[in-house]
Amino acid sequence: MSVLKQAKAVGIAVVLAVLAGCAGQVNESAGPSKIETDAERAAREARQAEFLAKQQKSQEEAKAADRAEIMGEQLRNNAMAADTLFFFGFDKSDLSQDALDDLDAHAKYLASVRAAKVRLEGHADERGTRAYNLALGERRANAVARYLVIQGVNRSQIETVSYGEERPLSLSRDDNGWSRNRRVELIYQ
Repeated sequence: MSVLKQAKAVGIAVVLAVLAGCAGQVNESAGPSKIETDAERAAREARQAEFLAKQQKSQEEAKAADRAEIMGEQLRNNAMAADTLFFFGFDKSDLSQDALDDLDAHAKYLASVRAAKVRLEGHADERGTRAYNLALGERRANAVARYLVIQGVNRSQIETVSYGEERPLSLSRDDNGWSRNRRVELIYQ
């Protein structure tokens, strides 16, 4: 090989060696910053994922709250549409099936809305002594209260009172009038 060719080969080898050396230095200096960049990117992605998860959880909670509000509104409407007067037989304090059906709507509402409160007013017709009718009105109000509690209503949401014969619904002194006065009134407070 001629000297010229050897010089070219040596020159090329030197240039390649310099380039290889520079490339190694670039890689070495790029290595740590690339690791930092990867770590920063991983941290950023973790923060983004956490933010998105919180946002999704917040949206799900808002949807659940909306569903609960809608359900509560439906329960309240059902309770308000249900009868609030519950009638009893002569000298009786047991609930009829019709009363139980209406009380179920009230119980569902009261059990779902713990802030709601109700007053149960027991009444009797004018037959019997005043003391007996007060006791009978109390037994009737307590029968309704017990049923509501069995259905999941908190007892602290319920107030019972007996008026006996003192607040008649009807002033008729016949079976029809007396049957209207033997009742429990459910009043939301």
